[in-house]
Amino acid sequence: MSEHKEDRTALARGGIIGFVGATLSAVLGFLLSVLLARLLGSAGSGVVTQATGVFSLIMAMAKLGFDSAAIYLMPRLRIGSPEEIRSCLTYMGTLTVGISLGVVLVLEIVAPRIWGADDPSVLNAVRAIMWFIPVGSLTVVAAAALRALGNMREYVLVQNITLPVLRPVLVAVAVALGGSLTAVSVSWALPFVVVLLLSWFLLLRHLPPEAETGPQPRWPGARRRRAIMGFALPRTLSATLEQGLTWLDVLIVGALAGNAAAGIYGGASRYIQAGLIVDTALRIVVSPQFSRLMHTNKMDELRALYSTATIWLVLFATMIHLLMAIFAPCLMLILGPEFLPGSWVLVILCCGAIVTFCAGNIHSLLIMSGRSGWAAFNKAVVLVTNIIGNLVLIPVLGINGAALSWAVCMVVDAALATIQVVHFLDVRPNVVDVLRPLAGVGVSVGIPAGLVALVLGRDSFLGMGIGVVAALVCFAVMCRLLREPLHLSGLGSMLKSKTRNS
Repeated sequence: MSEHKEDRTALARGGIIGFVGATLSAVLGFLLSVLLARLLGSAGSGVVTQATGVFSLIMAMAKLGFDSAAIYLMPRLRIGSPEEIRSCLTYMGTLTVGISLGVVLVLEIVAPRIWGADDPSVLNAVRAIMWFIPVGSLTVVAAAALRALGNMREYVLVQNITLPVLRPVLVAVAVALGGSLTAVSVSWALPFVVVLLLSWFLLLRHLPPEAETGPQPRWPGARRRRAIMGFALPRTLSATLEQGLTWLDVLIVGALAGNAAAGIYGGASRYIQAGLIVDTALRIVVSPQFSRLMHTNKMDELRALYSTATIWLVLFATMIHLLMAIFAPCLMLILGPEFLPGSWVLVILCCGAIVTFCAGNIHSLLIMSGRSGWAAFNKAVVLVTNIIGNLVLIPVLGINGAALSWAVCMVVDAALATIQVVHFLDVRPNVVDVLRPLAGVGVSVGIPAGLVALVLGRDSFLGMGIGVVAALVCFAVMCRLLREPLHLSGLGSMLKSKTRNS
C-alpha cells in the first residue's frame, strides 16, 4: 500500500510540473497559431502549417525511434548497467545525425516531384526548413534522455519553455521584417539549435562518472546494439505513423481543398494539440515509471498507477475538451472571422479526443512493455484507414470530413492498444474509473457551460468567459465532493510538500 502511495505521489508531483510545462507550451503554441492566422491569413498560415507538418513528419522518421528507446532503456540501465549509459547515448546520437542527413538529401531530390511548380510557396518553405531536421532529431533524442535520467524541471525547461517561447518571438520578428513564408517557416525551426545545446549541457550533468561505474566503453556491445535497434526500429515506424496521423490530413486538405482550407483545419487541430496538455503531462511522468515497474515485475503497483493516471486523464482532459467543444465558434473567431467555418471541425475533434481518454495512457503501457512492434502495427492500420477516410470524406464533407476521419481513427487506435495491453499484460481500464469522472465532468462542466452558451450564444466572448468561470467553479466543487474516489484527497498535501521542498 505504501508503494502505491509513493508511486501516486511521484505521479502527482511529476504530473504537476509536467502539467505546468505542458500548459505553458500549449499557451505559447496557441499564441503562435494566432500570430500565424492574424499576420498571414488562412492561406499564408496554411502554407507554414503544411511546411512544419512535413518537417514534423520527416523528423519522426529521421530520429529512428531513439527518443522512445532512451525513455525505455535509460531507467533500466541506471538500475543494472550504468556503465553502458554513455556508450548507448553516443550510439543513438551518431545514428540519429547520420540518418537525418540522408533523409534530408533524399527529400531535397523528391520534394519538387511532390509539390511541383503549381504551388511554389509550399515547395520553397519545405526545402528551406528541412535542413533543420538533423538538429531537430538530435534535440528530441537528447530531451528524451534528459527526461529519463534527469528531472522534470529540466525537461520542462528545454521542451516546454525554451522551445515554445522562442518560436512566436522569431516568427513575429520574421513577419515584422517583411520575411517571406519561407523565412517564417525557417524561424519556426531555428529554436531547435538553442534547445539542442541546452539539452546536451543538462544531460551531461546526469551521466554517471567513470569513477563510480568503472571504465565505460565508447560503443555498446553487439547484443546491446541489437536490443536498441530491436526496440527503436518498430518505434520509428510507429512514430512516423503517429505524425502522419497528426499532419497528413492537413496536407491532404491542402492538396484537395487548397491552402486556405488547410489553414482553417490546421487552426482547429491546433486547439486539440493544445488541449492535450493533461495527456502530455501524465505521459511524460508515467512512461519511465511504467518501464521501471514492468522491469521489476511489480504488476500490482503498475495497475494502481495506471488506474490513477486514467482517472486524472479523463477528469481533467475531458473538462478542457468539453469546454472547447461548447465554445468552438468563439475559439475559431479568435483566429479571425475567416476561420469560423472550422467550428464544427473543432467539435468533432474534441468528441473523438474525449472518447480516447477513456483508455488512459494505454499507448505508453504498450510501448514501455517493449512491444513497440504492435504499436507500429496499430498506427499502420489507423493511418491507412485515415488516408482512405480523408480521400472519401473530404470531397463530400470538406474539412468536416477530415475531422470525422481523424476522430474515428483515434478511437480505433485506442481500442487496438487496449485489446493488446489486456492480452499481453492483463492490465485493463476499469469501467468505474472511467464513468465516474466522465459523469462528474458532464454534470459539473457541461450543464453550466451549456446553459450559458444557450442563453448568450456559443460565439459570444462574454458568454465564453462566464461559462468557463461557472464551469470551473462547479468542477472544483465536484472534485472536492468526490476527492476520495477520484484519488484527489492527497493532491493538496502533495502540492504543499512540493512547494516546501522546492
